[in-house]
Amino acid sequence: MREQKTIPTSKTERSAKFVKTGIQIGGNYIKHYSKKLFNPSLSREELNEDNATDIYKSLSELKGSALKVAQMLSMDKNILPKSYIDKFTQSQYNAPPLSGPLIVRTFSKNFGKTPEQIYDQFNLISSNAASIGQVHEAVLNGKKLAVKIQYPGVGDSISSDLKLVKPFAFRLLGMDEKDLNVYIKEVEERLLEETDYELEIKRSLQFSKACKDLENIVFPDYYPDLSGKRIITMDWIDGLHLREFLKTNPSTELRNKIGQALWDFYNFQQHELRAVHADPHPGNFLITPDEKLGVIDFGCIKEIPDDFYKPFFSLISDDVTTDKARTIKAFRELDMIHDKDSDAQVDFYYNAYKEMIELFARPYRSKTFDFSQPDFLNSCTIMARKFQKCLSLNKPEG
Repeated sequence: MREQKTIPTSKTERSAKFVKTGIQIGGNYIKHYSKKLFNPSLSREELNEDNATDIYKSLSELKGSALKVAQMLSMDKNILPKSYIDKFTQSQYNAPPLSGPLIVRTFSKNFGKTPEQIYDQFNLISSNAASIGQVHEAVLNGKKLAVKIQYPGVGDSISSDLKLVKPFAFRLLGMDEKDLNVYIKEVEERLLEETDYELEIKRSLQFSKACKDLENIVFPDYYPDLSGKRIITMDWIDGLHLREFLKTNPSTELRNKIGQALWDFYNFQQHELRAVHADPHPGNFLITPDEKLGVIDFGCIKEIPDDFYKPFFSLISDDVTTDKARTIKAFRELDMIHDKDSDAQVDFYYNAYKEMIELFARPYRSKTFDFSQPDFLNSCTIMARKFQKCLSLNKPEG
């Protein structure tokens, strides 16, 4: 993959990139509707492909929070057309990497030394590049290491980038401005944490220690002395990312083994740690040669306070969901139903949320659950689309 030799870091440079992309998208629409004059049955497939290509190219050159939004959107197959999903998925671990000289400069700025002065061997060609940083292979004292390096300027441009991304997100997500602002605020808070590599090192050590006894899960060792504000050094874990792993056509038994490990990992966090690994994209997991699940990134952690945990997980109990008053009480505690809502709004929200919760609770209510069931996956897809339209278009007046 072609390396990126420069990265826009100033607000002016980054704003100019968004403006240029907006002009390109405008041109794509003009081209599309010009063709449609002669072919009224023309679909939006080519338009989506052109727009997705131009947007992803721009975001991948900007890196940071702009590209992170694309990464987040790629995780939900129900929000965007397939063209966008296909392009944005590359941001999980296959974005255009920065060139060697920029990497050396980052080391010199943070450690006062070049990579070759720190490690016995250091590969200037990255093995994986994502939204916030890229990973390089290194060797020290005979041990193979993974060195994650944050892109220059991404931590300083989060707020300004998200303001620039907002118009694109508004069009792509179709959310009203109030809901979009809540979404953007949450993204900003998580990104500010994710660019704090010193916090990530601390959390990585805490989580890997707390989860070390979980079956079929492995974590790298971390090296605080070889890490800093923009660089993290950890053990290298050999393996395939989930997407690559699935392409090998693994057996049902192996799929179940890895799926169970992932389920156990998240359940343990939710119920024992009351904090959860909140960036579950495939680039953060590896399947090792000895058939274990490797977890390699704790940059984004969401804590679960008691006033959320207790009412939320009470809703997986039949005793609660068969009692309308108790269900509404839980929804109020979760801020899903408000005191100012009218009776009509309460009934509307109750029915909509109850349907969603009952679907979510299915895996928790049985001793075993098969996530490959077509009816469950189809129901999730239908529910996501229905819920998005339902709340934005059919909400009754107060």
